[in-house]
Amino acid sequence: MIYSHEVEQQCVVKKGPNHGPAPIPEEGKWVRAKQIADISGLTHGVGWCAPQQGTCKLTLNVKEGIIEEALIETVGCSGMTHSAAMAAEILPGKTLLEALNTDLVCDAINTAMRELFLQIVYGRTQSAFSEGGLPVGAGLEDLGKGLRSQVGTMFGTKVKGVRYLEMAEGYCTRMALDADDEVIGYEFIHLGKFMDAVKKGTDANEALKAATSNYGRFADAVKYIDPRHE
Repeated sequence: MIYSHEVEQQCVVKKGPNHGPAPIPEEGKWVRAKQIADISGLTHGVGWCAPQQGTCKLTLNVKEGIIEEALIETVGCSGMTHSAAMAAEILPGKTLLEALNTDLVCDAINTAMRELFLQIVYGRTQSAFSEGGLPVGAGLEDLGKGLRSQVGTMFGTKVKGVRYLEMAEGYCTRMALDADDEVIGYEFIHLGKFMDAVKKGTDANEALKAATSNYGRFADAVKYIDPRHE
């Protein structure tokens, strides 16, 4: 350690009370975190790239400072999906500090990592008051049985109105309109269920029919439109 001449000439004034860091909630306990290994918790956060053409939702499950689980969901940029594939290999096994200072390939993922780091080290995790935290694999529960991200894709113009392209339930195939041409429901295909059935050997047409459902007053429609072609 190198000290300046001015510091070397100073007399010693002894430190009095040492209160330490404020306790933060972690997995049902109050922890005075002094090092990365003291940090545990599961949380989510979002990040964006500089041109803001895409975004990333990142979920991390941290146990004793180590990332045990990472779920990376991206939207809006084709290249970002490939970045997510690499980041999903990079993140597990790293400490929080390593991950913060690692190039996660895409700025949106890097930004999400920064935002999650702040949440986690300040005790603002989703599992802060869950005794024992959440098991590794809990991130997949957000995706449901079809293991697909919750995506909403809608398009609208002043001249032609709204088009529902994809809802959380699935890929929208038809919109239901009433006598005033207002939306009263929609039909969708649950793509996760559809693909699972096809993989099991079900005929594609039968699988499609079984995975198709609707929402709202779909049966009461005066007119149905294909949101992609009408």
